[in-house]
Amino acid sequence: MDLGSLLTGAISDTLDVSLPLFRVELTLAATIVLVLLCRMLPVLRRLDSGLVALGGVAFALWYAWCDLRGLPGAPWPALAAAAVPASRELFGGLLIFDPLTAFIRFLLAGFLVLYIPFTKISGIPDREDGADFYTLVLGASLGMCLMASSNHLLMLFMAVEMASVPSYALVGILKGRKASSEAALKYAVYGAGAAGVMLYGISLLAGVLGTCHFPSMAAELGSVVGESPDSFYAAESAGPIMVLALGSLMLAAGLAFKLSAVPFHFWCPDVFEGAAAEVGGFLSVASKAAAVAVALRVAFGLGWLGGEEMAGASALGLADVRHFAVYLIGLMAAVTCTLGNLAAYGQTNMKRLLAYSTIAHAGYLLMGVAAAVALRGVDPEGCRRAVAAIAFYLGTYVFMNLGAFALVAVLRNRLRSEEIAAYAGLVRTSPGLVVAAAAVLVSLIGLPPLAGFVSKFLVFASIVEAIAVAAERPLMLVLLVVGGINTVISLFYYLRVLKVMTFDPPPEDYIATPSAVWLPGALITALVVPVVVLGVFWSGLYAYAQLAGTFAS
Repeated sequence: MDLGSLLTGAISDTLDVSLPLFRVELTLAATIVLVLLCRMLPVLRRLDSGLVALGGVAFALWYAWCDLRGLPGAPWPALAAAAVPASRELFGGLLIFDPLTAFIRFLLAGFLVLYIPFTKISGIPDREDGADFYTLVLGASLGMCLMASSNHLLMLFMAVEMASVPSYALVGILKGRKASSEAALKYAVYGAGAAGVMLYGISLLAGVLGTCHFPSMAAELGSVVGESPDSFYAAESAGPIMVLALGSLMLAAGLAFKLSAVPFHFWCPDVFEGAAAEVGGFLSVASKAAAVAVALRVAFGLGWLGGEEMAGASALGLADVRHFAVYLIGLMAAVTCTLGNLAAYGQTNMKRLLAYSTIAHAGYLLMGVAAAVALRGVDPEGCRRAVAAIAFYLGTYVFMNLGAFALVAVLRNRLRSEEIAAYAGLVRTSPGLVVAAAAVLVSLIGLPPLAGFVSKFLVFASIVEAIAVAAERPLMLVLLVVGGINTVISLFYYLRVLKVMTFDPPPEDYIATPSAVWLPGALITALVVPVVVLGVFWSGLYAYAQLAGTFAS
């Protein structure tokens, strides 16, 4: 095949296949350009950059919704003319469109539609910094969409950095505040270190396997493992296997940093405390959704855990690879969940408490990932249910955690404090906010009849399935017990906040700062109502979560 034919084929694939399935990202990129033009061109400076960003994100949400409904087997499917393929590589295999990509893109776009009005109502950013702020938010979100659809290790690295670098600037967006600048510097330094570790891990994997394309790496890994049990444990295999293990650990370290999983969590409390509550909400929700998607993408995309691509490899060697992955993820999940909940107990600053809460919820999500990996190859249907549980958890987490940070921002504007002690006696002056806080915090605990209960129940149900059929039964039992104990532990620090709001007397010098009531009230209501409704009528969201789970087939 000559060069002309190759170019013609590449152009045809890009225009006819890749770009139509890439319209969410293209819309976000176009919105970034429009927001920047609002900052640069005098004739456009009268436009509100936040409203421009919201309009672009609304279009992105519509495209994401159309792609999700167009998938085969989708509930309430779109017209046949709007159907999209179940799975398709884009741009020469750098990206992939599949149910997981469609679900995460819809989740991120939906989050932004809620997040931008939240920032407009809370007052951060101000009009002067609005264009810069929304450019950074949209740029980071674009990187997160690319993270979820990455099908190539170098593309994955570029997407992670595209999501990370704007986040560093967002943390320091509060000019003149020492705590904000310090948090941004810490985040940037830690992030650079994590990026270096991850890139070195990628180089090790690419060096041994000879490719960075996930499916191709899976096939090459099969040849490294070998076709007989003895070949996996032979002396000549020790070198490549050790390098692969080291590269995998370094790649996992970089992803664990994005997920704020132990022992790479140390940046999270300081950054959340120093940054504005609005930025903390963005990092807590959007970054976590993208990082979990990447964890699933790496685990299943590489085919390391058993699949048709490696059918000729040693079953014994593959079992050991799978055990290594399950125990690595499972132990990290247990430690992350436990440390996050224990450390949250003694916090006096609400943003810092929510930071440790974020770490704890990363542990619960990793438990679901461990269960999905354990079920891979032994119970495909159970594996799909585990991925669906993770997707549903992420969907409800958007409302729970963004609602918590929205309450922090509203109370900051009213009380001029983010300390838990400042919330004393709040039930007497703002009973509606206390009711909203109760709904959000009880849902974060995982108690019925709220959305958080259904999320945790589905994850724990996947662990129970893994206990029944997976070879890693002892670890799954430990995860189930640890998850239950940590749910009980989280009762104390979440309910302590409600106790301060309802039973503690307000300080004698209490003076509330006058502020608008109906706009913050409408925002809080829009975030709290889904937390309540999804605890009872959860089948609609779960149907699309099940659709996302089919990517593991």
